Amino acid sequence: MQLRNRHRVDLFEVSQLRFVETAGPDLSPALRSTMDSAWDKAVLANPALFDGPVVLCTELDQAASGNLVVSWARATYRYRVLRRLQGAPALSSVFVCVLQPTQDGRLLIGRMSNSTSFPGQLQFPGGNMEPPPTGQPLTTDDLRRHAVVELAEELGVQTTIEKLDLWSAVRVPNGNIGFFFTAPSLPDDFLLRRHALLVDTERECGREPEFADVALIRGGDDLTGIDGNPAEYLGPLVSQFFAAASPLTEPNR
Repeated sequence: MQLRNRHRVDLFEVSQLRFVETAGPDLSPALRSTMDSAWDKAVLANPALFDGPVVLCTELDQAASGNLVVSWARATYRYRVLRRLQGAPALSSVFVCVLQPTQDGRLLIGRMSNSTSFPGQLQFPGGNMEPPPTGQPLTTDDLRRHAVVELAEELGVQTTIEKLDLWSAVRVPNGNIGFFFTAPSLPDDFLLRRHALLVDTERECGREPEFADVALIRGGDDLTGIDGNPAEYLGPLVSQFFAAASPLTEPNR
């Protein structure tokens, strides 16, 4: 199993990415029963929880600079409660996010609705990765396709996988692995209108949007003025994004 750092966010440059499917967690009958009971209690506390398919990361290797090999297994959301059970294997899920810049140099973040699994969390558009159909491999394009879906579901913005560039990978303190894509910049008023339309449409259908609201920031300092709890990766990646976006000073001629 992968080693996890419980105190910091690890950032990885990614130039090559390879996925290797492995067997799922081998649980004893007793541990599986305990997991199922814990999941049932979690659903009672939050009926919005759904035991859908997820990708688990069983190991992460950095073969060389920028070259990541991810060993993964198929599971469902209930396996995540194993983290809270004594003697259970350490399991980490895989998620994707999209960094959506504006044409005036800002970056969009959203605040999760109270109906979601992470109420009030500030984050980029994204979500947990779902596995491909049985027998098919997991690929970087699968991550891109899921990122496209998340961007549409949370922001109301349509794009294609060809327009998303793999930018960075992150391991957060609980061991979850995130892959971050950059999207082409768009006008700020367009992004705000698309999200507002999505919110109205969702509420007309009796549903809460995943993002209660969105904000456009110019740097990490802007996060302190937004109501919500930043995702663990948010500060480091915002700083990295704006540091990379800063123009180089022209040398004296």
